[in-house]
Amino acid sequence: MPLVSTGELVAEARAAGHGVAAFNVITLEHAEAIALGAERAGCPAILQISENAVKFHGGRLSPVAAATAAVARTSSARLALHLDHVKDTGLLRAAHPEGFSSVMFDASKLPYEENVRATAEAVRWGHERGIWVEAELGEVGGKEGEAPLDAHAPGVRTDPAEAAAYVAATGVDALAVAVGSSHAMTERTAALDHALIASLAAAVPVPLVLHGSSGVPDDAIRRAVASGMVKINVGTALNTAFTGEIRAQLAARAAGVDPRAYLAPAREAMAETVAGFLGLVV
Repeated sequence: MPLVSTGELVAEARAAGHGVAAFNVITLEHAEAIALGAERAGCPAILQISENAVKFHGGRLSPVAAATAAVARTSSARLALHLDHVKDTGLLRAAHPEGFSSVMFDASKLPYEENVRATAEAVRWGHERGIWVEAELGEVGGKEGEAPLDAHAPGVRTDPAEAAAYVAATGVDALAVAVGSSHAMTERTAALDHALIASLAAAVPVPLVLHGSSGVPDDAIRRAVASGMVKINVGTALNTAFTGEIRAQLAARAAGVDPRAYLAPAREAMAETVAGFLGLVV
């Protein structure tokens, strides 16, 4: 099936009052598992490649983007391609020729006024090329290379009034907000501020994005979507399933050397994880 646009999937989900899940791609097995999980669940999904994943692939976007897009196009599920957590403007500008319909431009670590200026420029560039642009306001934290962040510390959460002003000043198409989740959580113990989610949804005219959803319990994801979250990002949960299954397979096959023997069940474990999360957001 041809790739669909992230903006289209998010708009459809928002209009229907449910969410759409976006899953991080690191290896070809990740992309295949996301497509397979979406097919099984009968749901659309977003395949997203982060700047950190591009660095893992030697700083070369084209190979991983081409492979991910090829997997998506041969799937029967409706899938979109998204470039995630981009700070490097050179990588941002590589999104369009590689076929990405959307980019999350991350200037969240900059002071507010600098964040606004940088994001507004990224939005201007993206919109000239038909690219849907997501940004972040607040501190979700937990990304590789960042100091540990207390998601409940004072000043970390996104302020609704500031968020509304930020969206107006930048023209972003969606806003990732800090409401109690954190990236890279391996246990699902995050406590979301559902009152804040509702306030942000009322104040901000664009769809809201929940980063760090791997650490959020099932019921809290369902409630977050009901309160106004639309794009639900999942990454670490796939890696947890993938790595856990590889460990189990290697323990059972100590003398084996064929990677297919452990990659196939690990890919299956990720596909089941994808299908499970998709069932939570619709």
